[in-house]
Amino acid sequence: MTGSPVGKEIPGGMAPRTGGSTGGRIVEYPRGGPTVLRIVLGSHLRRLREQNHISTEDAGYAIRASHSKISRMELGRVGFKKRDVADLLSLYGVIDEDERAMLLALAEQANTPGWWHQYGDVLPSWFEVYIGLEEAASLIRAYEVQFVPGLLQTEDYARAVIRLGHPEAPPDEIDRRVQVRTTRRRCLSGPDAPKLWVVVDEAVLRRPMGGRDVMRAQLQHLIQMTELSNVTIQVVPFHAGGHAAAGGPFSILRFGEEALSDVVYLEQLTSALYLDKPADIDKYLRTMNKLCVEADRPDETIELLTDLREQF
Repeated sequence: MTGSPVGKEIPGGMAPRTGGSTGGRIVEYPRGGPTVLRIVLGSHLRRLREQNHISTEDAGYAIRASHSKISRMELGRVGFKKRDVADLLSLYGVIDEDERAMLLALAEQANTPGWWHQYGDVLPSWFEVYIGLEEAASLIRAYEVQFVPGLLQTEDYARAVIRLGHPEAPPDEIDRRVQVRTTRRRCLSGPDAPKLWVVVDEAVLRRPMGGRDVMRAQLQHLIQMTELSNVTIQVVPFHAGGHAAAGGPFSILRFGEEALSDVVYLEQLTSALYLDKPADIDKYLRTMNKLCVEADRPDETIELLTDLREQF
């Protein structure tokens, strides 16, 4: 792996950590790997462009591309060509050799595929972005109305959900999709595990996905997950009536790096929305906070899950 020069700081306040080395440079990926690095580098390039009062159109012209590509680069949604980054740095007046070398090394590192890229045959590109963000997050807050959140699904429950969404997929494709979901769960363990706080509608827990045995095992798994210090589960009961999140499920991801703003994730049938504007984030944060108030207390969750498990 390549990275920033020893003793330098990666833009955005992410200090390099000892790891593999290439060409005398030593750095280790922060959690989330290339996804986070692309966002950090894109954010840094945007600040440089704005400081120099250069439009996205002029920046795109400098690298023989459109203004929309500059926008995607600055959001970290695409990979970086070192030539493009070098040309942009020249356009933005970055002439210090150490700074240029650091940013070009960061661009190279940001292009290293994450583990999920090996599943590119079954993962849409818009969801690959989410997996990288999920792995990088320090706090994940989610609201679900139909299914148990992916990070909390058992393998059999995940298989049932995936079959529902891909009824014509062959068995080997189903297996690979299940592997992605079970691999994602690894982020919840280890010293850098994120805090996961989910709120689910009671209907999620009563819908017998995969049959009674699968659902009973899923509820038992949720009981076990609530015992983890970094996992909190709340349930919005039927008797609560209407509630704040009438618009449907969503997730809010927060990151430890100062350069990364919160991201709201809204999954649709064939695509997804990633919202990072302060006004949008504030609205969803308020909604999530209201949901946490309207839901049963976290210390009531185990009793409810136990009662429901016995009903299956």
